[in-house]
Amino acid sequence: MTEQEVTEENVEELNEEVANADKTSSEATIDAKQKKLVAKFLTIPGEEILLTKQPSIFAFLGMYVMGLIVLGVHLLFGQADLLDDGNSSALVTIIIAIVKISGGKTVPFGFVLIMLTITWLNRLMNMSTSGRWVTTWLLMVTFAPIIIQIDDVLLFVTGIFMDDPIGGFLPDFISYNYTIFGFIFTSMFWGLTYYYQKSFHYAITSDAVIFQHRFLLSHSRRRILYDRISEVIEERNPMGMILGYSTLTVLTDTGIGLAEETIGMRAGATIPGTSQNDSDSTTTAAGKTWIRNIVGLLTYQRTVTRVMADPKNCFYSIRKSDKTKLLVDEMHKKHSSSSLLSDLKDSMTKSNNN
Repeated sequence: MTEQEVTEENVEELNEEVANADKTSSEATIDAKQKKLVAKFLTIPGEEILLTKQPSIFAFLGMYVMGLIVLGVHLLFGQADLLDDGNSSALVTIIIAIVKISGGKTVPFGFVLIMLTITWLNRLMNMSTSGRWVTTWLLMVTFAPIIIQIDDVLLFVTGIFMDDPIGGFLPDFISYNYTIFGFIFTSMFWGLTYYYQKSFHYAITSDAVIFQHRFLLSHSRRRILYDRISEVIEERNPMGMILGYSTLTVLTDTGIGLAEETIGMRAGATIPGTSQNDSDSTTTAAGKTWIRNIVGLLTYQRTVTRVMADPKNCFYSIRKSDKTKLLVDEMHKKHSSSSLLSDLKDSMTKSNNN
């Protein structure tokens, strides 16, 4: 054997060893990753995790916009003294007027009024930002100036009714700086929103779909077996069409994924002066009846069942949802009764043929 042949054989052996080492290293990496996912999602022995997902970075875009609105209100009130009434827009002019009428920046009744309006509208419109903890944060921001400047507020309010007003017991340097506190509150809110967004984890396994949520001191986990799934609904709003994400809601035979919503005002409201009396004439009684019927029609409410896109119970605003839905559909079909009967039929057919 020549030296060249020996060298070529050594090179081939070396390449084979490198390939085997790479393969072993790759398998070890996959096993380590799978073990980490198993510990994270608490799967049962033998259950394989096929796909994991998290909400898109744009999933909670409304919350970031809400933080920006709050920052904008703070900046407007913080710079109100520097704005010119004549050259400002109608909104800025109204805000400047509210600041002046309500006692200035040191007595923040105008700020509280605007923030309460924003909080009420946000809650009323039932958007992604209408949750309990967002409303709590808005109320905290709303009343923060009053709490910090309680001395000035008491002095202003008691000065209206008393000759010797109560107040003036705190140092003058304790005040609410709208610009500084606006950036502080908004930064805190954006940080919590990002942490909240990263607290949702979804997994598709060989046996079930898992929805897991860990946020601050709360923890929830839902495991749905494929044979309990009745339908998978994909929903993509205009923003999702633009930014490339959609929501997959998994409906089950127990009603998971559905919610009841009441539309309209309370029916049967009592209208003062419309109750019938024995002394009423026929015309008066008929008029009261018509008023009650009209008011009852206007205040009629109904309860409807709709699909609820709860981030805790669905694949909320995920990217590449087509791949996720296809995998869920495939696993659902594999674990369905029809598939099991088909497999049993094929097995019996093969057994008879043999």
